Amino acid sequence: MEEKRAVRISKFLSLVLRHDPGAVGIVLDDAGWVGVDDLMAACAAKGRRFSRAELEHVVATNNKKRFAFCEDGTRIRASQGHSVEVDLGLERAVPPDVLFHGTGARTVPVIMREGLRPMSRQDVHLSADVRTALRVGARHGRPVVLAVDAAALGREGHAFRVSANGVWLTDHVPPERLRLHHEDGARG
Repeated sequence: MEEKRAVRISKFLSLVLRHDPGAVGIVLDDAGWVGVDDLMAACAAKGRRFSRAELEHVVATNNKKRFAFCEDGTRIRASQGHSVEVDLGLERAVPPDVLFHGTGARTVPVIMREGLRPMSRQDVHLSADVRTALRVGARHGRPVVLAVDAAALGREGHAFRVSANGVWLTDHVPPERLRLHHEDGARG
């Protein structure tokens, strides 16, 4: 499959499965699942045709593992990042002591004053590694990585969950649990 086509399908699936299922006239169940056949038919009806093989390729090769099939392959959902209400059924998990959040430099002053909030999504997204956070931050301009004191948040009762693709989720991070991350280990 041509890479450009895979990217177009992936972006369209992100829109439909994370933010606007009504764009193609489907309804997600409470856990975010929709039948593969229903999804493909609805997309085709809106002029967005793709084959089952193409869909499987997008799910299997997406470097962020944004989508997942159910065990028998009859349903699909986004792994996280929803702005529509879904319950992914993720159990609470104990995070590593430090997690990371990538953002653009222009948003740092507000974040350091107000903390991390989910904004249009259901959860704040955190990474277990700096490299992933840098990639995320680069989507928003000059990237800045913030270190999150997840150990302290856990002790304070904040709930963490980890999605199927390794993204750590929590409801918010107060500013006192954030610091600028520097590659040399210096504290910011």
